[in-house]
Amino acid sequence: MSWLHSGDDSLRALALASAAKLAPRRYDTGTHDLGFLFTPSWVTAWRLTGDTTWRDGAVQAARSLLQRYNPRGRYLRAWGALGTSDNAGRMIIDTMMNLDLLVFAARETGESAFMDAAVGHAQTTQRLFPRPDGSTPHAYDLDPATGTPVGPNTVQGYSPTSCWARGQAWGIYGFTTMYRRTGDHRFLATARTLADYAVKALGPDHVPVWDYRAPQQPYDVKDASAGTVMACGLLDLAAATGSWSYRTTALRILGALCETCLTTHSTRAEAVVARCTRNRPAEDGIEISLPYADYYLLEAILRVLRPHDLDRAIDLSTV
Repeated sequence: MSWLHSGDDSLRALALASAAKLAPRRYDTGTHDLGFLFTPSWVTAWRLTGDTTWRDGAVQAARSLLQRYNPRGRYLRAWGALGTSDNAGRMIIDTMMNLDLLVFAARETGESAFMDAAVGHAQTTQRLFPRPDGSTPHAYDLDPATGTPVGPNTVQGYSPTSCWARGQAWGIYGFTTMYRRTGDHRFLATARTLADYAVKALGPDHVPVWDYRAPQQPYDVKDASAGTVMACGLLDLAAATGSWSYRTTALRILGALCETCLTTHSTRAEAVVARCTRNRPAEDGIEISLPYADYYLLEAILRVLRPHDLDRAIDLSTV
C-alpha cells in the first residue's frame, strides 16, 4: 500500500521481503486465517509483479484452507487442528474475509471446489449470523457431524447476543466482496443490512466502540481497527450500490480516525493507528496499536485517493 502511494521502490522491496517470510504458512492447515495472510501479500504481489511464484503460493495456501471446509453444514472451520474435536463445529464472522483467497484459486485453476466452498460458507454465514436488526454475533456453533445449527456464541465480543464491532466490519467488507466476485445480489443485500446497523450504532465521534451492545457503550473503550475495516467496506459498498451515504459515513470515520487515533505524538509505538482493541473479554490488547488497523487505514485512503492504483493491487472489479 505504501509503495503504491509513494512510488518508493525501497518500500516495494520491503513488502516483497516481508511477504516471502510467509512461505511456510502456505501449508498451514491449522487456521482459517490464510486469506488474511495471503490475499494482501502473495495475491497482491502476483498482481503487481506478474511473478508466478506468488500466484502458485497463494493457490497452495487456498488448498490448505480448503481442507477446513466441512460440507456437512457448508462452512469453514475457524479454529482447532484438523482431525480433532476442538472447535470442530465453530464458524466465525471473520472468515468472510478469507473467502476471496478461495475465489482467487478458483479463477486461477478452474477448479470448482474452491468457489463451491467460498459460496457455501458465505451462504451459511448469511443464513445464521444476521439478526433481524442487522447485528451479528462473533461466532456460531454447528454439529460438525451433521451440520445442524447449535447457536450463536462469542470469543471477542461481549456476549453471544452482542455485536462485536470489528466482526460486524468484517461482515460488511466480506459480503460486499462476495457480491463483487459472484454477482449474487443476496450477498449485496446482506452487506447493506449489516452496514445499516453499524452506521446507526456509531456514536457522534465516528470511532466504533469495541462492541456495539456492551453495557457501557457508547462510553466504552474504542476499537479504531473496526473503524478502518468498516471504512473500507462502506467505500466498497458505496461503489457497488451507488449509495453515496455509505461513502459519506466512511469519510467521516476516516476523518475521525485521523484526528483522534493516530500515533503522531508517540515516541514508543511503531504503528500508525492507536486506540485499537484486540480482545477485551480476555483483557488482551485494550486500546493499543494493531497491524491490521494500519493496513486497512492505508487501503481506505487509497480507495478514496487512488482507486485505479488500488484496483491493480486487490481487484475492485465486479463480475
